[in-house]
Amino acid sequence: MFVPTPEQLSARVAAAVDTHRLIELVQQVCRIPSVLGEEGELAGFLQSVMAESGFEAASLQPVLPGRPNALGELSFGTGPRVVLTGHLDTKPVSHGWTATTPFSGELVGGSIYGHGIMDMKAALACEIVAMEALRDSGVELAGTVAMAAVADHMGDQTGSIVYFDTHDADMAVLGELSDNEIFLGHRGRYYFDVTLLGKSAHTCHKPLAVNANALAAHAILELEASRFRPELEDWVRDLFGPETFVVPGRVYGGLPPGGPSMIPDECVIRVDCRPQPGVSVADVRAEVDRCLDRARKRDPRLRAEVVLADVKDGYLAGPDDEVVRHMRDAVRAVRAQPPAAAAPLPASPPEASPPEAPPAEAPPPADTPADGPARRPAEPVLQVAGWLGDTASFGAKVPTVIFGPGGEPVYCPDEHLSVADIIEATQVYASFAALALARG
Repeated sequence: MFVPTPEQLSARVAAAVDTHRLIELVQQVCRIPSVLGEEGELAGFLQSVMAESGFEAASLQPVLPGRPNALGELSFGTGPRVVLTGHLDTKPVSHGWTATTPFSGELVGGSIYGHGIMDMKAALACEIVAMEALRDSGVELAGTVAMAAVADHMGDQTGSIVYFDTHDADMAVLGELSDNEIFLGHRGRYYFDVTLLGKSAHTCHKPLAVNANALAAHAILELEASRFRPELEDWVRDLFGPETFVVPGRVYGGLPPGGPSMIPDECVIRVDCRPQPGVSVADVRAEVDRCLDRARKRDPRLRAEVVLADVKDGYLAGPDDEVVRHMRDAVRAVRAQPPAAAAPLPASPPEASPPEAPPAEAPPPADTPADGPARRPAEPVLQVAGWLGDTASFGAKVPTVIFGPGGEPVYCPDEHLSVADIIEATQVYASFAALALARG
């Protein structure tokens, strides 16, 4: 039986990507606001897109009131179940847009502009169009590829939790922004609430009081000075760096403005800790305690209560895991294609705004094509992220690799993505699914 190479499979599915539809869909999702708490409209739109395209089980999965997940899948018979996933919600809109407006979805100078396009509206559209290309390519496959556009990522990751509690998966791709490189994982997040306890009094009776805000100042300085370096495997340290970040992120102390005169007896510090995978809650709690011990040397009156407020685990796939091998093969295969085939710029995408002159800027380097960044090396470099992905909630259940268009910084004015990167990401998603589901 003839078994196609990864390059042959990739060429088949990449050729089936409808680039005009892709660009139009990216523009459409950019025009639908979906700030955290307001994901419902975008979820409904994506569900209708999948239903009209003939996806099976195209539905809205209840998560939170008015904030569902959008689901759909394509079945090719018995075989592995692959999930392409990403979040619907974005952060609030940044001030200072000048090239266009935040929800225009305009195509300007070879890039599409839109608030949240990198995190991660474009990837949602890419994943859907990749599934369509997989179906339309005619490649013989065995298994199912599913789409899960989830709500509440920037809240408690409730959408991912609900989906993966109710759906099985053999492997998954999280479309978070990775600049079209392969991310093996990300740091975790532990929140500790440190309550400094003082003694209250009227402001006129200052000598009788112990100001909790002043105690917190000592604690803040020591927490900020933390340089915690836990024991790590060498390869984990090489990927993430040696330090677990311990940061006094938020402070709540004293009465609100306009209230009575009173020296506060309580101040709460939300300590935001970002551990590498494998660093335990106990390890980080011990570092917080060490910081408080040092603060107590500054002021022996310092008393503190420490509560673990939230835990989101880090995630790390192994470089030789099957899901990573498929993604490496997919990226290699797409980048081995001729540049013209890998990233064609549609001449006039449907409903696209006429190209406008972008703001004045330095000309691109000589090796940079007009429709996107310089072509990346064919061999992908395995990397990790500092931000927190939904794999914090489902990565322990499902082997997952992270790959998506867009890179840092994100949520800045005039956020945009090149058409070339959008097309490459779509071709990689389609190639990954083809390799994971290929017969033989």
